[in-house]
Amino acid sequence: MNLPETFELSFSRLPGGSFRLTASQILPLEPARAFSFFEDPHNLAYITPQWLEFKLLADGGGRAFEGVEFKYTIKWLGLRIPWRSRIVNYHLPREFTDIQVIGPYQKWVHVHTFRLISEGTLMNDNVDYRLPFGLAGRLTHIWIVESQLRNIFTYRALRINEWAQRNI
Repeated sequence: MNLPETFELSFSRLPGGSFRLTASQILPLEPARAFSFFEDPHNLAYITPQWLEFKLLADGGGRAFEGVEFKYTIKWLGLRIPWRSRIVNYHLPREFTDIQVIGPYQKWVHVHTFRLISEGTLMNDNVDYRLPFGLAGRLTHIWIVESQLRNIFTYRALRINEWAQRNI
C-alpha cells in the first residue's frame, strides 16, 4: 500500500518534556461523513496496527459525544495496558478531542479537526503527549515511542484513506 499523497506527519518538542505529533491528510468526502467514521469507537480497531493488539472493552454506547468514555487495552512491549479516554470539545462535524484518563502516558490530548476544502475534507490530528518517568521517559520517546507513533499514524493514514476511497 502506498501512503496517500496528501499525508503529512511531524513531531516537535514542547516545553516541560512534552511532545506534539501533527498529522494531516485530505479525504475526498464531506466533513460530516469523515467525522462520522471517527464517532464510532469500533473503527479504532480498523485503524490500529495489529501488533498493538487493540481490544475495545467498553464502547460508551457505540458513538462519540461530549463526556463519553471508551475503555480499551493495547499491548506494548509484551504488556497488556489499560487505556480509558474521554471525549471533550465535541463539535459535530468540525472537531472533537479525546483525552487519556487512564493509560501509558502522563498526558495525551488528541485533537481531531475536519475542515471543508475544495478537494473534500482536510483532516488534522494534533496530539500533545508526555511520557512518565522524566528523563527516562524522554529517552524512551527518542529510542522507541516516536518511531512507534510514526508507524501507528502512518498505518492509520493508509487505513483511513482505504476507507475513504470505498465511501466516495
